[in-house]
Parts: sequence; structure tokens; C-alpha cells
Amino acid sequence: MWRSFFLAVGAYVCLLGFEALAIHKAVLKPQMRGGQVVTPARDVTPPEWAPWSLLAGGSIVVLYSLTLMRKSG
Repeated sequence: MWRSFFLAVGAYVCLLGFEALAIHKAVLKPQMRGGQVVTPARDVTPPEWAPWSLLAGGSIVVLYSLTLMRKSG
């Protein structure tokens, strides 16, 4: 179970790194309720270091998950 958990977390972090590498800015749309704006639109800009750090960290976690022993039962 731990092996699959770490594999999933590592793959997700790698995917976030690829996304941060591909985009420069993401705009989150405002939340509307009854015609009124509850939360305004937000711009999310990943920092310069984020894509490569996420890719490196995710790949390390994936490699770690591959070294875990399989439980035979």
C-alpha cells in the first residue's frame, strides 16, 4: 500500500511540475452566488524555481517508491 501511495504522490508532483513549466500564469475565475461575486478572480503565477523543483522532488519520490519492497501475503 505504501508503495502505491508514494508512486501516486510522486507522479502527481511531477505532473504539477510539468504544468508549472508549461504555463506562465493561471487565472482563477470568480465564484458567483446569486449574481454577486463571492470571491474575486485571482492570478496565480508559479515562481521561477517551482517547475524544476517539483519535477526533481517528484522523480525522487517515484524512484523511492520503486525501491520499496512488495509485501507478499
